[in-house]
Amino acid sequence: MGIEKRYKVIDIVEASKKSNDILISGWVRNKRQSKNVAFLSVNDGSTIKNLQVVIDLSKVEIDLIEKINTGTSLSIIGKIVKSQGRDQSFELIAHKIYILGVADPESYPLQPKKHSFEFLRDISHLRSRTNTFGAIFRIRHAIIYAIHNFFNSKGFLNIHTPILTSSDAEGAGEMFKVTTLDIEKKIKNNYKDDFFGKEVNLTVSGQLNAELAALGLSEVYTFGPTFRAENSNTSRHLAEFWMIEPEMAFYDIKDNMDLAEEMLKYLVKYTLDNCKDDLSFLEKAEGDRDKQKPMLERQSLNLTERLKFVCNNTFERLKYSEAFEILKNSKPNKKNKFDFPVNEWGIDFQSEHERYLVEKHFKKPVIIVDYPKKIKAFYMRQNDDNKTVAAMDVLFPIVGEIIGGSQREERYDKLLSRMKEMNISEKQLWWYLETRKFGTVIHSGFGLGLERLVQFVTGMTNIRDVIPFPRSPGNCKF
Repeated sequence: MGIEKRYKVIDIVEASKKSNDILISGWVRNKRQSKNVAFLSVNDGSTIKNLQVVIDLSKVEIDLIEKINTGTSLSIIGKIVKSQGRDQSFELIAHKIYILGVADPESYPLQPKKHSFEFLRDISHLRSRTNTFGAIFRIRHAIIYAIHNFFNSKGFLNIHTPILTSSDAEGAGEMFKVTTLDIEKKIKNNYKDDFFGKEVNLTVSGQLNAELAALGLSEVYTFGPTFRAENSNTSRHLAEFWMIEPEMAFYDIKDNMDLAEEMLKYLVKYTLDNCKDDLSFLEKAEGDRDKQKPMLERQSLNLTERLKFVCNNTFERLKYSEAFEILKNSKPNKKNKFDFPVNEWGIDFQSEHERYLVEKHFKKPVIIVDYPKKIKAFYMRQNDDNKTVAAMDVLFPIVGEIIGGSQREERYDKLLSRMKEMNISEKQLWWYLETRKFGTVIHSGFGLGLERLVQFVTGMTNIRDVIPFPRSPGNCKF
């Protein structure tokens, strides 16, 4: 095309400094046309803002213009000039237009009107072209970048842990089996003829492998996909999601909490500082949706205020027993009760309990520590009371638990006893036990679900809307 560089729409201010023609490519969001001029809204996904393209109809073939519809992909050569319109600072005066791909207006599903999130989930192959999902996925990228920045700045090493595993890190058994055998042969031969010669699953966590690395490298983190075969079809659950799991030798539970709080504040602040346009769009969209709800169901804080709520507050820290007493004696609503009663020490707190502590009682993010051991995993360090473990959960407004972690049990006899108590195979996890024999040290770690964090930062109410191609019970399309 005779142009040295293709500019992105996000670089339009830089492009405006060029005296010669520039090249822009993208997809048409909308077309308006009068007798003498046509206006195209073009976006290439680099920014929430569309670029207005102005076409003098006397200088192009009318057949070309008629082929351009919403969804059509174009390359356009022209001059950037200051715009007289209210919604944009600059516009492109088109000199040459190249159609890259047409979009049939009768069948293209993303016409310029409002679409429900349910509808857009059914066309996930196209939804990244919408304003909402473009904003979400750009913010998701920014958070991913910030995660790597944070850990790199603190000297952590990123390690890749296996996706295929023969161990169940959580002990819950909700795992996807992986096999090259048909069902009957697999059962008959007890896996000996299978690809790995044993039962293998998709991982539910990289934690156990990360621990092994930390006990030689001191500070590591994993960032990879995890899989849960939990048949839960709610707005909070996915079958495939991405986890960030740091593991640190020589860190006790307090060090673990300190790191979790520091990381979360860093990630939220990075998003506030670097995703202002996208956050502004999502905040307005959330406000519009909120207006349709009954007054009592509306958000008390807008999106930006909720993010600053995290950055500007020191996280409240308290023990499970203290949280239990607060909840037991609370009056959460007009009926003075929770949907899930808080009447027996040892229950696992539900989202409504977590949100009450954050949003109504303390009015700040909360970290609960020292949970009953009967509701926690085998690898968590047992406290001296023999009733609780050094586990911690970080609670946020709206989403509830955002991080779960613990100090790990470094004492061989205690770990072995707990595994026997919970029917965890000593033979299967011999390598995990062995690290407690050879130079054991205190160590800690936690897990952060990327999608749960993106859900909080973007204000989306359904976790399936913050991952490009969601996998959930009955849904594995695209």
